[in-house]
Amino acid sequence: MCGIVGYVGSKQATPVLINGLKKLEYRGYDSAGVAVLSEDSDEILVRKSKGAIKFLEEKIADEVIKGSVGIGHTRWATHGEPSDLNSHPHTNVSGTIAVVHNGIIENYAKLKAYLQDQGVVFKSQTDTEVIAHLINYFYEKTGEIFKAVLETLHRLEGSYALGVICTKYPDRLIAARKESPLIVGLGNGENFIASDVPPFLEYTRDVYYLEQNELAVLYNDHVDLFDNEGNKVIRKPSHVDWDLSSAEKGGYAHFMLKEIYEQPKALTDTLRPRIVYKDGKVSDIQFDEITFGEEWKGASRIVITACGTAYHAGVVGKYAFEKFARIPVAVDVASEFRYRNPILNKNDIFIVISQSGETADTLAALRLAKEAGAKVIAITNCVGSTVSREADEVIYTWAGPEIAVASTKAYTTQLMCLYLLALKMGKERGTISDVEYKKLLSEIVSIPEKAQEILDNQTEIQKFASQQFNKSKIFYIGRQFDSASSLESALKLKEVSYMHCEAFAAGELKHGPIALIDDDTLVVAIATEPNLYEKLASNIVEVKSRGAVTMAITLDKKGAFSSCCSSVITIPDCEPSLASMLSIIPAQLFAYYCSILRGNDPDKPRNLAKSVTVE
Repeated sequence: MCGIVGYVGSKQATPVLINGLKKLEYRGYDSAGVAVLSEDSDEILVRKSKGAIKFLEEKIADEVIKGSVGIGHTRWATHGEPSDLNSHPHTNVSGTIAVVHNGIIENYAKLKAYLQDQGVVFKSQTDTEVIAHLINYFYEKTGEIFKAVLETLHRLEGSYALGVICTKYPDRLIAARKESPLIVGLGNGENFIASDVPPFLEYTRDVYYLEQNELAVLYNDHVDLFDNEGNKVIRKPSHVDWDLSSAEKGGYAHFMLKEIYEQPKALTDTLRPRIVYKDGKVSDIQFDEITFGEEWKGASRIVITACGTAYHAGVVGKYAFEKFARIPVAVDVASEFRYRNPILNKNDIFIVISQSGETADTLAALRLAKEAGAKVIAITNCVGSTVSREADEVIYTWAGPEIAVASTKAYTTQLMCLYLLALKMGKERGTISDVEYKKLLSEIVSIPEKAQEILDNQTEIQKFASQQFNKSKIFYIGRQFDSASSLESALKLKEVSYMHCEAFAAGELKHGPIALIDDDTLVVAIATEPNLYEKLASNIVEVKSRGAVTMAITLDKKGAFSSCCSSVITIPDCEPSLASMLSIIPAQLFAYYCSILRGNDPDKPRNLAKSVTVE
């Protein structure tokens, strides 16, 4: 991950690739590189650098790289810290094959071990390097690069978008796609690949959007499409009529909306490498990053600390750990934790959560916990971040870069990691039966698909936002898991719409907040706990009788809230204790639509920064 470009034509490839990579900078990255088939020698010239593209440009400024076929990449670290060595492109041992890759290869460790047994020496920590060596392995067997790529793809598990070049085939570039996006640009005497449209918009607007499990072979004068069995595919190209700004956002109006819609994929990427199947059925959770030893079974409690959105994920995590693992959980705001001389002991499992991995208060809390001898687990989205380096063990969310300041997909993937941890700990501690464990695993595997279902049917949310975006007071209420979800729902609305919004447990209404209810108030109830529907409905009736407009976000299909709510947003059926990963999506969309209806820029809320690295 994160951005691919490729070129075949008559121009010098390097400037085209560098220019294309710059058009992908909005996606976020930590290193960049190019590989070009040299016109002057039978070799692939690979140049790459950690950091911004300007450092790559400086590295090649005094060098003439001649060649009209090449691939480039901006990397967002997943396997291996950001470094020159881990940057893409990667090559086989002899340097005759080069690869760029977006996505995650789930079985890379198994493939790597096999290749090492064959004598292959690896240079990087990445999953991508496996692909280059595996293509070489099959090339030596088949003597044909397309067949070698095809054989390789049949053995890869996970997601990928690939660009491949080979010195023995200097007239072509091979591309392939499974789940990670890849687009072919069709020029005049030249052709392109890219993760998004912007890199080649100045050259062409005619494109093939590669479908799932499709390959493309690009020459300067034509492009051939194939399915994953090597059969030719005939399809008419599409025409792009977006402007550059829209293209960078994949056609979405804002990055926030794009990232909301990326949640099904982000959840899948976070979940799938950690699920074990047996006889075609879900059987277990496996964290390659975590050793579930005696400290997990014998832990006296779990302490979770974080800030903002990550803190709200921790509050959901508290309910999950206590329900599934039956262990006490303390959740702290990191900015408070560091100053109150906290009580910690060596039997604590200390979990810190940070999207960026650089949150100053969270880092300070982590260091306090390490000083006290607690086992520290980090959940973060950024490989090589300070949190990931200083924690004892790290779980990555695989959400991909988040450009919008208000977090969406990072939050839901944090929840996914916490749920998986809580379920695994419950199994290790014997607090959940094997039957219930497997049932919940089957449920959790269906969450990404159900998230997509919400996004495909969000018209009612947009309509409700158009009616309520000028309310002066908004309250989110809920009970148990839903109380925790209310916290994040309210924060999203505050961040991007600037509407005054609060969240609290529904039972607390009578203890003060109900005094604020009037006919300029909106109350949103999150209701995914069936045994508490009746109590929550009575809370809604109380505020409605005082003039409030009411909405429910619920699993209920029987109409428990239809008589007391102005609008009811029904989410797909799921295990109620897992519903926090779904109920937040309507709230994110509601916040987004309120923001744009009020004339705000949801990507850049006033006074806020993406990563809070100061106290």
